[in-house]
Parts: sequence; C-alpha cells; structure tokens
Amino acid sequence: MSNLSFVPERLKSISKEGKKMKTILVFEGNAQKYDEWFDNYPLIYQSEIAALSRFVPPKGRGLEIGVGTGRFAKPFGIKEGVEPAGSMAELAEKRGITVYKAVAEELPFPENTFDYAAIVTTICFLQDPFKALQEARRVLRPGGILIIGLIDKNSKLGKSLAAKSEKSEFYKYVTFYAVEDILKWLNKLDFTSIQLYQTLFKSLGEITTVEPVKGGYGEGGFVAISGKKLSH
Repeated sequence: MSNLSFVPERLKSISKEGKKMKTILVFEGNAQKYDEWFDNYPLIYQSEIAALSRFVPPKGRGLEIGVGTGRFAKPFGIKEGVEPAGSMAELAEKRGITVYKAVAEELPFPENTFDYAAIVTTICFLQDPFKALQEARRVLRPGGILIIGLIDKNSKLGKSLAAKSEKSEFYKYVTFYAVEDILKWLNKLDFTSIQLYQTLFKSLGEITTVEPVKGGYGEGGFVAISGKKLSH
C-alpha cells in the first residue's frame, strides 16, 4: 500500500510541475476550440455569468486570474488578466484585455493592487490552489473582494465530468474540488463576508433556458463564491 506522505517532496514537486506543463500545453494547442465552446453552449455560459454577476463590483480595478480567452473578464469589464498559455492570452487581448503571462501561484503584482480579483473555472487546473488563493489575497487591497467560480466536485455535474475526465482534452489533468475545500481555504486566509450562489441544476444536455440562480450550494453544479479581504 502506497502513502503519498512518504513520497519525497522533490518528487511531489516534479509531479505537480508535470501536471502544470501538460495543462498549459493542452490550452496552447486548443485555444480556439476552448473559446468556441462558449458559443456552442450559450445557456450554460449565461447561467454562470448570472451567478458570478451577483458579486462583481460595478467599478474598481479588477483582475482575472486564469483569464483564458477573456470570456468572463470581457462581460464584467475586467481589463487585466493573468494567463500562462500564450494562444489563450492572444484571444483575450483581442477582447481588449491586458494579459500578463504568469501563473496564479506567482502573480506579477505588488501587494494591495486590485479592488477585486476573479478566479473562474480555473481552480481545478492549478498546480497549488491554496498558494494561488494566498497570492490573490496578497494583491487585493484591504476590503477587496475575491470571486471564485467552480464546478463543485460533490455535485452531479462535478461527478459526471470527473467520470469522463480521462477522455476529455481539457479535463484530463484536472483535480476537481468541493465547495467545502474552498471555504476551508478562505477561512484559513481570513476572508470574511463569505457568500455563495449556485446554478446549473440540470444535466448539461437537458438545459433549454438560462438556469436560475439560488443562494448557497449543494444543488447546483456551478457555484460562485465571494469573500472579502480583512481591512486591517
């Protein structure tokens, strides 16, 4: 019986680095295909936008971490993003977003820079999600808002995607997380005023209209979470 705790730290690091590089290469080679998904599944996209919109401030300097092709930054008026995959960044820049080529775990900004930051459908692709949340907190100004959007691992949708992940170009190297994981990390980082909204209650193939948005989590496949950085 193997136990990961006995694996040397260096090997753990190599494993994580390998996952990161594979994920970046997947997006480098499939940026256009990824971007077209939003046009092919507009009702799912609009449902996610509706949930996230509950938290995005009407003004202030915002950052999307893992901006991808800019599909979430653009409708929310976020002008800056971080993205390690060059071909994804190019599409985001065409949407008017300034993109910095960097990873979520090492943001190229000083402390207290942004009024809010968004991490949307990105947590599952990260090498070290907790470190990424630490970095997001660091670059937020006191009182700044962190917005997270994710597929809940424990939802029907999360379980369905996880079951098919080996056959998926985009989800092959992901690690899905439960909402409870995120809440635990946010609590550890002293985020306050935590709020949650959920959507995507049906199977993706059954969605024929924009899905409703409800408070909390546990029913919807997509969950939007916000927390505020302490002002001291």
